[in-house]
Amino acid sequence: MNIPTIDTIKEHLNQDLKSLENLLNADVLVFSSPILDGMESEFRHIVEQLANDPSKKESLYIMLTTSGGSAIAVERFVNIVRHYYGVVNFIIPDHAYSAGTIFCMSGNEILMDYFSVLGPIDPQVRNREGKYVPALGYLDKVEGLLCRAKEKDFTQAEFLLLKEMDLAELRLYEQAKDLTIDLLKEWLVKYKFKNWSTHKSSGNAVTDEEKQQRAQEIASTLSDNKRWKSHARPINMYTLQNELKLRIEDFGQKDELKKAIKEYHDLMSDFVNRNKVEIFIHTRLFI
Repeated sequence: MNIPTIDTIKEHLNQDLKSLENLLNADVLVFSSPILDGMESEFRHIVEQLANDPSKKESLYIMLTTSGGSAIAVERFVNIVRHYYGVVNFIIPDHAYSAGTIFCMSGNEILMDYFSVLGPIDPQVRNREGKYVPALGYLDKVEGLLCRAKEKDFTQAEFLLLKEMDLAELRLYEQAKDLTIDLLKEWLVKYKFKNWSTHKSSGNAVTDEEKQQRAQEIASTLSDNKRWKSHARPINMYTLQNELKLRIEDFGQKDELKKAIKEYHDLMSDFVNRNKVEIFIHTRLFI
């Protein structure tokens, strides 16, 4: 049996990407990677290359698969793509957790199907050892220890654990949490709710205050670690639509688009897994 070469697979990926671009009448950027501090310059180069191409389209679709990462990197990613594109939409064929969820909320539209999931907006922050850790988990643990101390239901081991906590590090986690909520509220109002002009039930006009209130509700719910209980808790399309009242486009209802997304993503995932590719970014000009 002939095993396809890397060049052959890349050729097929380019063809599948081109089919997606033709179908969407838009530029497409595929991002399958953790979102890490330090990636911004390379991301900027890739987006600028696409934006300066003579065949550039008005809209950009980002096909996103990520376990999460840095909210600060996400903020810079958004600044980059919004400098060149007035309309930015996100396709989630599989999962986009944590910082990936924050990234999605900067989109005009989010496309998912029954299999796709987002996650709680639990930012990952570098600790003293240089490892990325979920900030909300640490904050919840400290809050629990402080409550136990206040109630005098406190063991010596817990006292020592609390004593060893770095206050500067904890403050960094608090700032990361505040940043994610602020970004979510800003981007939802500015981009996701841009064309939300009337209430579906009453037909009344939607006010800026109502948009801000809805954004606050979504941000608060997605950052509620006690509700989701896990940094990587999958939140499917139906929960986002019915409980968070967030508009999601179901690409599973569009046969041609569903087929194009699945064919590309299956091939990309196989390529990434077989070749142990940790960072995969693809446009029609870069792979």
